[in-house]
Amino acid sequence: MSTKLVSQGAESAAPCVAYRARILYFRGRPASSGEDDATISLEDGLLVVEDGRIAQVGDYGTLAPALDAGTEIVDWRGKLIMPGFIDTHVHYPQTDIIASPATGLLPWLETYTFPTEGRFGDPAYAADVARFFVDELLRCGTTTALVYCTVHPESADALFAESHARNMRMVAGKVMMDRNCPEYLRDTAESGARDSEMLIQRWHGKGRQMYGLTPRFAPTSTEAQLAVCGELAQQYHDVFIQSHVAENADEIKWVSELFPQARSYLDVYDRFGLLRRRAVYGHSIWLDETDRLRMRDTGAVAAHCPTSNLFLASGLFDFAAADAAGMAYTLATDVGGGTSFSMLQTMNEAHKVARMSGSHLSAHTMFYLATEGAAQSLDLGGTIGTLAPGAEADFVVLDPCATPLLARRTARAESLEELLFALVMLGDDRAIAATYVAGHRMHAPQGEAVSAQAGATA
Repeated sequence: MSTKLVSQGAESAAPCVAYRARILYFRGRPASSGEDDATISLEDGLLVVEDGRIAQVGDYGTLAPALDAGTEIVDWRGKLIMPGFIDTHVHYPQTDIIASPATGLLPWLETYTFPTEGRFGDPAYAADVARFFVDELLRCGTTTALVYCTVHPESADALFAESHARNMRMVAGKVMMDRNCPEYLRDTAESGARDSEMLIQRWHGKGRQMYGLTPRFAPTSTEAQLAVCGELAQQYHDVFIQSHVAENADEIKWVSELFPQARSYLDVYDRFGLLRRRAVYGHSIWLDETDRLRMRDTGAVAAHCPTSNLFLASGLFDFAAADAAGMAYTLATDVGGGTSFSMLQTMNEAHKVARMSGSHLSAHTMFYLATEGAAQSLDLGGTIGTLAPGAEADFVVLDPCATPLLARRTARAESLEELLFALVMLGDDRAIAATYVAGHRMHAPQGEAVSAQAGATA
């Protein structure tokens, strides 16, 4: 097949484009070995995208001859196409304080987080940070994220406007916080509910935007605020809920003092109707068996944030206990407590956390958790996190030769598990050859893809 070099972002905006590469996605959680029917792996695959959705996926030799003449084929051979990554817990206002030193979670909030978040009432400042934040997500292959804004409605407007302009599927929400915070970041139960409802009506379901009710964490919300949050969750049953739970020992002690009637930190949220499908709780480290079973029964999700948990010495997520309880969990960067926007680096640290607590995460499992597993947990299965026909065409192109060391190691990989494990252990943003959102190429630092027309001679 004759080909021509395509400059970065030069692929056509035709309604139907096909992509040739090694292709990988999941239709269920893979076995620990990664070798089962849950993994769809095509050595020489073709992904056909039409009007922003996956139209077909299969072997190149089978699908290519049946393409309409003139269909553009983008050649990513030597690379790996996967669904775009899903980051289930990240704070965009903390972008500028990533890698700030602190002795623990609560001092870190007081010293860095709250003063920085105070600036987000300025729409111009919020828009500038939102632009950089979304650029960084795409640079790291992340196509969907659950994002915390600040208490200011302007901060949510800025993030949603930037995401909507890129046609990304994004979940975000204005933080609700009416006590135990600086006065300049404090709302009230009434104003927090009013602003949240206004933002739901403005953004939820607009294009690919989705709203998340966001009480920051139990210590910064009164019972009155948690109650109105629960009422909004009941009224708007398809919005998300996101908060923090059981991250840090000092925080847990504080919660027990503020809510002495609650059985546990998680029980605080349960009492106000905030555990259900589409409810995502960051960290979830210091849960007991009753808590984990309650998360399972309600469909609530734990967002595991390994780089943040290690950076702030919060603790180690217990994979074995989570699996035994049958509760859902996902992976998340938690920037700025987290130290990288890269989901590859997040998987790297998750593997180490698992090993330190006596568990093992295969590379197959980690990629599943960052794609199909996250989508299923978020009640978005079949929409994102997969390359199955009908899904939205959010995908990433990974380069196994992105660095000399990665290239040397992957050249010796004798299985798909070895290849994926090398990408996790040695990869970072440099391994992202391209990121596509709804079928449009939104990030490509190298511009290496080549294009041909269906029907051309090989």
